[in-house]
Amino acid sequence: MSKIRKEKSIIGQIGELSHKLVLLLVIPIIVSLLLMLFYSVKYHNAIDRMETVANLKTVVSEEIPGKAWDIVSGRETFASNGIYDTIREVNETIDSITEQTGEENRLSLVVARRTMQTLENYVDRIRDNIDAEIPVVQNEAVLGEVRGVAELVDSMLNEYTEMEIDSTARMSVSLRIAVLLTAVAEVLIVVIALWIQKRSMKATELSVRLPIERLEEAATRIADGSLDARIADTEVTELRNLTTQVNTMADRLKTMMEKSNKDARNLRKAELRTIQAQINPHFLYNTLDAIVWKAEAGEKDEVIQLTSALSDFFRISLSSGADWIPIGQEKKHIEGYLKIQQTRYRDILDYEIDIPDDLDDIYILKLLLQPLVENALYHGVKIKRGGGKISVSGKMQDGYLVFCVKDTGLGMTPEQLQELNERMKKGQPTVSEGSGGFGLVNVNLRIRLYYNQTDGLRIESDAGGTSVSFAVPCRTREEISENESISG
Repeated sequence: MSKIRKEKSIIGQIGELSHKLVLLLVIPIIVSLLLMLFYSVKYHNAIDRMETVANLKTVVSEEIPGKAWDIVSGRETFASNGIYDTIREVNETIDSITEQTGEENRLSLVVARRTMQTLENYVDRIRDNIDAEIPVVQNEAVLGEVRGVAELVDSMLNEYTEMEIDSTARMSVSLRIAVLLTAVAEVLIVVIALWIQKRSMKATELSVRLPIERLEEAATRIADGSLDARIADTEVTELRNLTTQVNTMADRLKTMMEKSNKDARNLRKAELRTIQAQINPHFLYNTLDAIVWKAEAGEKDEVIQLTSALSDFFRISLSSGADWIPIGQEKKHIEGYLKIQQTRYRDILDYEIDIPDDLDDIYILKLLLQPLVENALYHGVKIKRGGGKISVSGKMQDGYLVFCVKDTGLGMTPEQLQELNERMKKGQPTVSEGSGGFGLVNVNLRIRLYYNQTDGLRIESDAGGTSVSFAVPCRTREEISENESISG
């Protein structure tokens, strides 16, 4: 199963990068603010507790002993003095501070709270002594105990205050360390954020630049005529539709060009078929004239032979409109043609056909050899004093069919050969080459069109005669395209 590629929008990538950078920069700021807020609250609470304890010390060390003295000296009674209310308020305050204090500083408050209970017990003894009308001297002794216990509670509160100060100092150090670490972390995060920003921008640029370069490269190749160029799919959303449209345009252009080329090829083939149809009547008229001459001369056997050869010649030429025929039929076709022409030019024409029978079932484009034989006759043998010989050969070589038509005729000069090669290179079909025949130019063009190859005829000529050869791929009946017409 193919992996699904995730599309990436350019705007989405930039937005994602912005969110990451904002998150990286905001997190340390939030952490720093939370730390400072946390330590600020703890510091403020510690200050409040120390202020409360400072006020409490005055009550414990001065106010409670003073009220106890007022009672012992008879200035006030317990009902009007309110010493018990003061002791209760001190106890409640100590309990409240104890709940707010951490375990490390709580011990002094716990001891102070228990000592306050002892102080309250001494106040109870003063009350009991007054109720029992015990002498003031004894209450003065208990008053001394009250003052001693109050001083002890005061010392416990002092010890608690010192511990709170130490804790606050440690807290301040921790706060400075936290702020320093946060600042360092902020610097590191800024550096990391800048690195991520640079890396992400480079990745974003790469993810956008590469598809654009591929798009530009493919568009250039398409503009240069390479319609097989395609652009690979991209993950960038903004470029995906453009890539698809360019590929679709290339597909349509390729289809249109292939159709245009196919139409052009079919048109050229139709032109060649038209030219071919114009050639056969010319040969027919000459042969019929020869038959008439032989009939008038009373040469019955030669009339029969000529008529039979002419029948075979045209039956194969027509081939039910087929373009492709077996080599055996092509060989029979040139045999019929040469027999007819030998009857007409008996004194000047000799011929030889050397095409192995094991090639008979291989298919070839119709009328490739006969025009070459006709050209050898009319432009070589016929115009040479004393005539000459035409040799037709064929063989299989490296998967190709190689044919050669040689004559011992007059031959061509170098200038004539160069001119003929230039005409074949231009590839303009004509009805005749000089005085007759389908023509070398036309055969050369048919080979290039039907076999889709750049090479056609190869011509060598000198005073000793002319050799025309060509090589075409070997094709069986099954290998011929179903769009091509073939003859069985």
